[in-house]
Amino acid sequence: MFAIYKRELRSFFHGMMGYVLTAFLLAASGIYFLALNLGYGLTDFGYYTLYRTIFMLLLYFPVLAMRSLAEERRARTDQLLLTSPVSVWGIVAGKYLALCTVFALPCLADGVMIVVLWLLGSTASACGANFAALLCYFLLGCAAIAVCEFCSGLTENQIIAAVMGFSALLLAYMMPSLRSMFNAGSAVALVVFTALSAGASLALGLRTRSFTLGCFVFAALCAGLSALFLLRSTWLTEAFSAVLSALCLFAPFEEFVNNSFSIPTLVYYLTTAVLFLFFTAQGIEKRRWN
Repeated sequence: MFAIYKRELRSFFHGMMGYVLTAFLLAASGIYFLALNLGYGLTDFGYYTLYRTIFMLLLYFPVLAMRSLAEERRARTDQLLLTSPVSVWGIVAGKYLALCTVFALPCLADGVMIVVLWLLGSTASACGANFAALLCYFLLGCAAIAVCEFCSGLTENQIIAAVMGFSALLLAYMMPSLRSMFNAGSAVALVVFTALSAGASLALGLRTRSFTLGCFVFAALCAGLSALFLLRSTWLTEAFSAVLSALCLFAPFEEFVNNSFSIPTLVYYLTTAVLFLFFTAQGIEKRRWN
């Protein structure tokens, strides 16, 4: 895993990609820091600087992760990796940690800015809140990197991988606004969960190469959903709302920086990262044996 990590990290800074992306995010943070924190004397670094650079992350992460797996598939070097002594999880984790390390560089610079605010007179409690916001910001980035790495593993074209990653993050960014459009009740929830059941059953059928098993699982899921719709329709609505809330990747960070320190938010970002790394590893395993 560490060999993959060093190889991936070296490739980022062998050319200009790593330097350009780091400078891009540093410039975004620096502009808000100078204009708001220093210019107006505002001590809340989490809200006035980190939160305002969120939209920049929608561009930063897809470009950062677009080549992680797509380039390996395009160059056909993924077959060499899969026949190496490194496990699939080692490959995925090594590349992921390298991407997180690149993202950690502008985060370290953000930490220096927080220290500057403290030296200029910011209180200890404000400094602690700023570092807590920076931790949440980094974990948000780690979760977004996992999503974009998963997208990179779905194609061998870097541009398509970047567009897919940007689309996924943009959807997550807009989800709090889109969520209000789906408050139509249990009927909409039934339709959505039926579609998800169809997709899950199809994936299971393809995975096991058993059409019968896929149909049986779909029928069982539909029967369960129909029973819930008739007997406990509110459960469907609540479950649908919970699913939409889980897709709001950036909303928990907004709540976090508004002086609402939350351990569940940190756990949510860690869980999201692990989940998408698992999906990425499973996708590689599927290609490996097909």
